[in-house]
Amino acid sequence: MSDTGQAEQVGGLSVAVTSTDGIRVLAPAGEIDHHTGDQLRRALDVTGTARPRIVIDMSQVTFMDSSGINILIAAYSTVTEAGGWLRIAACTDSVQRVLQLVGIDDIIECHPTLPAALTP
Repeated sequence: MSDTGQAEQVGGLSVAVTSTDGIRVLAPAGEIDHHTGDQLRRALDVTGTARPRIVIDMSQVTFMDSSGINILIAAYSTVTEAGGWLRIAACTDSVQRVLQLVGIDDIIECHPTLPAALTP
């Protein structure tokens, strides 16, 4: 079962938030950088959520700098401390390269497709 959420546009980034089988699915589109990162940070807020499960579908992210890396690391830490998990799905080649260069793909589960990331 899927619920459709809203997408909010901030600068060069929008983040659509939906839910699939109790998993929050974020679909950022555009660039994740110093100017746009707060939008993704807000979408990743799990305050008051027990055992949050989140998948970030990165298929529409065209650019990500160190701001995006910091957001992902902070979210991973917060989500795991709350007893949940965070996964990344369907990265574009440029984003995948950034994740590999800094080793995020060794910390956060990365999946080639959204359906693979949603599988328990």
